[in-house]
Formats: sequence, structure tokens, C-alpha cells
Amino acid sequence: MTIAADLPVATRRSSDLSKHSAEVFAEAEDHPVTVTRRDGEALVLMSQREAEGRARLLNFAAQLITVTLDDRGSLAERMSKAFPWMLALSSADRESCAQDLVDAARASFATDQPHLAIAELTSWKETATAVAAGLSSGSAGLEWFDDDETVERP
Repeated sequence: MTIAADLPVATRRSSDLSKHSAEVFAEAEDHPVTVTRRDGEALVLMSQREAEGRARLLNFAAQLITVTLDDRGSLAERMSKAFPWMLALSSADRESCAQDLVDAARASFATDQPHLAIAELTSWKETATAVAAGLSSGSAGLEWFDDDETVERP
């Protein structure tokens, strides 16, 4: 897998950090900034959110690798061992969940966008939690949306 080539690449000198710190910090909130130094290895400045997203994605990737190394059972069965909350889902939903999580992970790594996989994981986990709490498509007042509806970014 490759990192998308069109991602913002920001490189700043260490002197920029001291002379224009507000500007560099604002830029680092949008995307990681590489700070070059004459006396040492370059450093990367990024937001806590970015760092946590990358750590969560790596943790998720480690779990997926463990699942793929096991050859006993279907993908959904193996993933249910790594993610026990999936057992609250129907068999068909476990199959959909497993494939959706793998697809989202591939997209995240291909584009260097951790939020894609983490959002998919969170969405399925919340769905499983709702189902375990007794909510289902037959529950009164509950409407499930089957169609993907795109909304504009606020």
C-alpha cells in the first residue's frame, strides 16, 4: 500500500518554529509538519488528535493482521474473536461488518486517513451495542436507514 501523493507536505526550518510559532502550530493542526534541524534528525509536529488517530489505526491493523493469520473459520467468525461485540450482530451483519472493516482499513492505509477505518469501526460497534440493548428494526419509533445518504460538510 502506498501513501497518497497529494497529501499536504509541510516542511519548516527549526528557526520558523521560534520566529513564527503561531503560524507553524496552526499549520500542524491541519496536517503534520516536518521541522528540519541542522544539528539533528528532523522532527514531526502534529496535533494530539492526529497522533491518537494514527495510534488507533495501527492498533486496529494489528488486530486485523492477527485475524488474517488465523485460517480457521470465515472472516466474520475470526473477526468476532478479535471484536467480541460483533456477536451481538446477526450473522449477515457480521459478514457485512467484517468486509466493511477490512475495506475501510485498506482505504485508511492507502490514503493515510486514519479516521476512515476508525469511523467504520465505531459505527459498527455502536450498532452492535444498540442491538445488544434491544434496539432492532422492529423496535417502536426506530427507523434504520439502508441507503447511504451523502450530506454536505458543514
